[in-house]
Amino acid sequence: MIESVLFDLDDTLLDFKKAEKLAIRKTFMHIGVPPSDELEERYSVINRSQWERLERGELTREEVLVTRFDILFAELGVKIPSEMAQATYEYLLSIGHYFTEGAEELLETLQGSYRLFLISNGTARVQESRLRSSGIGKYFEGVFISERVGFNKPRREFFDTAFAGVEGFDPKQAIVVGDSLTSDILGGKNAGIRTCWFNPHNKPRREDIVPDYEIKALSELPSLLERI
Repeated sequence: MIESVLFDLDDTLLDFKKAEKLAIRKTFMHIGVPPSDELEERYSVINRSQWERLERGELTREEVLVTRFDILFAELGVKIPSEMAQATYEYLLSIGHYFTEGAEELLETLQGSYRLFLISNGTARVQESRLRSSGIGKYFEGVFISERVGFNKPRREFFDTAFAGVEGFDPKQAIVVGDSLTSDILGGKNAGIRTCWFNPHNKPRREDIVPDYEIKALSELPSLLERI
């Protein structure tokens, strides 16, 4: 029986890829770099790789935020302060939100039947701003952002620290729902919590990180929770 549902935010409840694309395009325009689809995709690839290094403990959050622009600007051969690009991008990312299909309806459906929590590795300032603008903060009993918790997903310490003060929280009656195998699913496994991989784009599976369940659409989750 499931009592608690632990949701990831980016690309699970909110469409991060859309927000990222618009914010980085405006950032490039602001700093004088001609934007293009290819450049935006290259930034996205670099950004994702740096966050994965954070998950493995190879970089700090502060290093991730600047290093992604260091790498990109080195490839472009431009001399632009990465700190300036980072500040512009973070501001632009924090002022917009776009829902994943079915996210609002899902939270409305689950509210009252389950204890809902949010777990995120995103930058606290950005995530807290997006939660306010989207209005979904009201659905969650607790919001745990790694920058505030002091540990990053997928470390077990993130979950242990986050839920130590939550009265009656039982990991055996909880489930993590997220799009990232390396962050959400591995994190849930490290913490001894069941996992559900949200995989709408049919990403390839990994033999070393196997979720307990997999869904293609958020609308599939309520019936899955009832069956567990």
